[in-house]
Amino acid sequence: MSETQEVVEAGGGGGDEEGEDWREREKVMQLFAAVQVAFSEDSERKESIRECVKRLEQDARGILITMETVHQCHSDDVQPLCKKMRELMSTVAEKYSDLQKLVPKNQYYRYHDYWRFVTQRLSFLVSLLVYLESGRLATRAEVAHLLGICSSQEEGFHLDLEDFLQGLLTMASELSRLAVNSVTQGDYQRPFTISLFLVELSAGFRLLNLKNDNLRKKFDALKYDVKKVEGVVYDITIRGLKPQ
Repeated sequence: MSETQEVVEAGGGGGDEEGEDWREREKVMQLFAAVQVAFSEDSERKESIRECVKRLEQDARGILITMETVHQCHSDDVQPLCKKMRELMSTVAEKYSDLQKLVPKNQYYRYHDYWRFVTQRLSFLVSLLVYLESGRLATRAEVAHLLGICSSQEEGFHLDLEDFLQGLLTMASELSRLAVNSVTQGDYQRPFTISLFLVELSAGFRLLNLKNDNLRKKFDALKYDVKKVEGVVYDITIRGLKPQ
């Protein structure tokens, strides 16, 4: 073999290696291009979820403002307020319907933090609404139904159990405040009704082995809410204002 032929053959082998290297680089670039597309889609989804949650928060604020008037009215005048709150709740179910469409199947908890707080607030408002209407404790299924979502994880987009419990504990704090304000409205029966309800609610929470720090702190606050209302009941009783 001549010297020229050896050089040509050596050059040809190098070309094959360069071709292999180029194909490997192309595969790597395609991989990262796909990752970038996934990142972009996820970022767009998160932004859409944020916008949807903002609309939910606006609805929650409107309902909360309406609910605040319960502290200035007698228990006999509560039902018109409850009717107004239910009317406002109808828009909430529509917002949750929009939100569900944005969350991929089986990825609920990946994005849950975006709507956790507003769901806890709405759960509180629904629980309070049910209490004001009927004097009883709302169930998880009942709250979920009014919000337009499912009540269990197996069904898909649902009311998380912790969010529901947080809502109940917030309701307890609101009821302790209502007991105090009821006295200023001359409604001396309501604090007794609230006191009995909160004692039963506290007994129910005592059955739970709460290991979650946030829930535990809220439950500790419930104990003070119960004592606060018991103090109101005591003051009414010793002043001879207890309804017969």
